[in-house]
Amino acid sequence: MTYTADTELIPRPRNLRRLPVQGLFPLDRDTLIEAQPGTEGVARWMRSTIGAATGLPLAPGDDDDNRIVLAIDPALPPEGYRLVVDGRAVRLDGGSAAGVFWGAGTVRQLLGPEAFRRAPVVERDAWYLPTVVVEDEPRFAWRGMLLDVARHFLPKDGVLRYLDLLAAHKLNVLHLHLTDDQGWRLEIRRYPKLTEVGAWRERTKLGHRASPLWDDRPHGGFYTQDDIREIVAYAAERHITVVPEIDIPGHSQAAIAAYPELGNTDVVDTASLKVWDTWGVNPNVLAPTDHTLRFYEHVLDEVLGLFPSPFVHIGGDECPKDQWKASPAAQARIAELGLDGEDALQSWFIRHFDRWLAGRGRRLIGWDEILEGGLAEGAAVSSWRGCAGGIAAARAGHDVVMCPEQQVYLDHRQHASPDEPVPIGFVRTLEDVYGFEPVPPGLTDEQAAHILGTQANVWTEVMDSRQRLDYQVFPRLAAFAEVAWSRLPRPADRDHRDFGRRMTAHYARLDALGVDYRPPGGPHPWQRRPGVLGRPIDGAPPNV
Repeated sequence: MTYTADTELIPRPRNLRRLPVQGLFPLDRDTLIEAQPGTEGVARWMRSTIGAATGLPLAPGDDDDNRIVLAIDPALPPEGYRLVVDGRAVRLDGGSAAGVFWGAGTVRQLLGPEAFRRAPVVERDAWYLPTVVVEDEPRFAWRGMLLDVARHFLPKDGVLRYLDLLAAHKLNVLHLHLTDDQGWRLEIRRYPKLTEVGAWRERTKLGHRASPLWDDRPHGGFYTQDDIREIVAYAAERHITVVPEIDIPGHSQAAIAAYPELGNTDVVDTASLKVWDTWGVNPNVLAPTDHTLRFYEHVLDEVLGLFPSPFVHIGGDECPKDQWKASPAAQARIAELGLDGEDALQSWFIRHFDRWLAGRGRRLIGWDEILEGGLAEGAAVSSWRGCAGGIAAARAGHDVVMCPEQQVYLDHRQHASPDEPVPIGFVRTLEDVYGFEPVPPGLTDEQAAHILGTQANVWTEVMDSRQRLDYQVFPRLAAFAEVAWSRLPRPADRDHRDFGRRMTAHYARLDALGVDYRPPGGPHPWQRRPGVLGRPIDGAPPNV
């Protein structure tokens, strides 16, 4: 494949070739969009996005040679597309509306970085596309990013902006981490205190939990149910699925602060608990009572009404067992159920909600700790502590999303320099992320088929603003997007030089989008956070 300046695409397509037709294909004020059945939403997106940037009306019509034809071709893969710009017209076929949409994103890239602005910056009689054929399809069905809005709340407009950024990189899953010890971010009408109390904390630790610094301003916020409906609809227009996460049974102090009866009241004065203001693994976990089960069933009833995602994430990670060990009520529950200790009690929690969700046509997905004690047949696993959990799950016949913290946690620092703001974890450079392989070696073809895809996780303990979020996510999300979409060779054979060259063009797109990414040469002075303590880990991350 040969790229030129106007065809430096990210993610890299499966096949791109220049046509021998001389010249370029112009888009001008007379260019029409012919949207054949099933593609009307893509045409609407092109008018609102590409049309806004270029100033072209891209009006509907089918009676002129100067047009873009959108069509669904069932012979193509569901998210695959074929784009032909031959000097006479633009023809974009997709295996589904999603495939057509991803192809429209390629058209936008081919028009140049100015097509990523919200309004024209120069007057042009025409915009030009190179004469090319692009044939493309994604490697994985799940190409995601987790956004932690519980630790630091991101207002609705920020979430909508990130949906646009995911779509620009052909990512199709936004995993929203909505609840944690530090905040509950989703309106539940049956339980209003979850947001009246649980959405707000009095102050916030600045930097790593060992830092002596505090931000003494109250912090919080939540999404109303109408906000969520808007987010979900906006995502659907961009063929992105929003997967909600409601953490059970750990990471629950915000819920317990709102409703103290949810906690282990026989060992802790839960009425004195507040929304947590620092970071780490919290000892206050849910009590294994029937009341707790009914409470969260009622919560999930409302969640299912808001999120059409086939998957619902229930967390299941980092649940200390100390309170259950000390609780007579929890010990009585273990005996009543005939369980083998506290680990089995956590598995009982997970299995209950797995059955509950399955009975309503949904699938449970959780962090790899949910493997402990065994899983129900339909449950899926987010493998975060490394690849081992994902390997075990795939070998046991469970679907897996690979998101190991050592490779694709974007809160980890990008360089060893002391100038990196609030340095957390291992050094994971742009090149490191580009070298990530979501399918571990050693799996059979049948086991590898259980790898649904991959996800980059963005935990926001030390990301207290949009600028900090952008800095940690970009440009590494571009490398991750290519790993998730493109059929790359094994990591040792990947062409980092070619990717770096294409990134040069992509930085101009990120500039046009207003993304505050980390520059290749290191942070701008205003991106640094001197004096705010992080927790860097030296050396290469373990292969686990």
